[in-house]
Amino acid sequence: MARFIDDLVGSIYDVFKFIFMCICYLIAGMLIVGVPLYLIALVFNMLH
Repeated sequence: MARFIDDLVGSIYDVFKFIFMCICYLIAGMLIVGVPLYLIALVFNMLH
């Protein structure tokens, strides 16, 4: 029984870790793409 609970807790931990990593990669990608695009748009807005 203890092995089953250990496996269950391990799988739940892996699922939450996967979801957390996906969210972190999504936020990092938005920052990496969004910040330079915002700065480029700001520069073009100043030139206009």
